[in-house]
Amino acid sequence: MDLDSLQIFKAVVDYGSITNAAAQLHRVQSNITTRVKNLEERLGVALFHRQGGKLTPSDEGLLLYQYAEKLLRLSIEAETALKRGTLQGVLRIGTLESTAAARLAPLLSSYHERFPDVQIELVSGSTDALIAQVHRGDIEAAFISDPFTVAGLDCQEVFVEELVLVVAKNSPIANARALQGATIIAFSRGCSFRRILESWLQTCEIVPTRVLELASYHAIAVCVAAGTGVAIMPQSVLKAVNVESLVRSLPLPPKVARVRTHLVWRNGHESRVLQSVRDELAWHRRAS
Repeated sequence: MDLDSLQIFKAVVDYGSITNAAAQLHRVQSNITTRVKNLEERLGVALFHRQGGKLTPSDEGLLLYQYAEKLLRLSIEAETALKRGTLQGVLRIGTLESTAAARLAPLLSSYHERFPDVQIELVSGSTDALIAQVHRGDIEAAFISDPFTVAGLDCQEVFVEELVLVVAKNSPIANARALQGATIIAFSRGCSFRRILESWLQTCEIVPTRVLELASYHAIAVCVAAGTGVAIMPQSVLKAVNVESLVRSLPLPPKVARVRTHLVWRNGHESRVLQSVRDELAWHRRAS
């Protein structure tokens, strides 16, 4: 069912006859008649009630008319958008909670100014969960942090985070050794920062008593402030969620503290919307 046939069908409905439609479309009447009959044969329904020289749409014809209007309008919109080079559609992009909280607001604001017709959908999750969604094609790309496996992925470094150890204000903890037997508060397994913390503790031969899993940085900070346990989080997140006054942050060794955030996408995957995000990130990095 091509758009030309739908345009002819719609004209017959709009102008009430083959003769009037032919005049409006600058076509011969026989061509209009043939195209309408071919459309009816293809669909297996009568699209018009024929009474003398006048045609009125049947119930099936009225239903097709509604779809024809939509399809023809979309066709015009698509042609107009391509000719003027505007970017449209939906951008589904994954993000870590930390990146969403501390980094994305200025980026998405400037992106929306440049591409107001792109609808952005954010999907949050752990690094492992987001990588799985990228591989499945559920999301266009994702913001994830080291460490992660790059197999099957292309990536672009976008941010550098400074991790700190977060303890209660009155906690006596001053170094890694004092963490022996402490409770660790973290996101669920698959979180990059949790992996970093557990690896660091293992290197220091520190064994925590247990791991308390929570789903937000604010909840983690509140539990740390109450003396429930300790956590690590980016310094930028401490500022963004306004919990610096509740806790005390301690520096981590440089090799542990410095963590890169990347935008990742499937090997070989290309699209205009993905390229627009990469360009926006590159511009922000140059400007910072």
